[in-house]
Amino acid sequence: MKNDFNITPSLEDYLEAIYFLQKRNGNVRVTDVAMELDISKPSVNKAINILKENGLVNHEHYGLLSLTQKGAKVAADVAKRHILLRDFLRNYLGVDEKTSEREACLLEHAMSLETASKLEEFLTEKFGYKNSNVE
Repeated sequence: MKNDFNITPSLEDYLEAIYFLQKRNGNVRVTDVAMELDISKPSVNKAINILKENGLVNHEHYGLLSLTQKGAKVAADVAKRHILLRDFLRNYLGVDEKTSEREACLLEHAMSLETASKLEEFLTEKFGYKNSNVE
């Protein structure tokens, strides 16, 4: 999925992880993101610096991470597509939990917001779907 910030799918994953960690825990540190994504802290630091340069995250030196308004928008869009795809695969196609989670993570980056909206509209009209996990 192309975005206004030319952020790679990998960087979208960082934004999404920060987004969900903030919703769950409030405060987010580099260590939390590393554990969530199962990657090294140096890798997270490198990605955070790129996201900072793009105005998508704030990071106090050795401190807390937070999404900027722009970062929160990108992260929420990615999260919404992820949840929609995961739910579609799991609840409507019968894909198992582990596979639906993994494949939703792969597909979320390729799906446009327009296509996601059309899929959500279809599921809502046909099945009463409600994506309530993302604000």
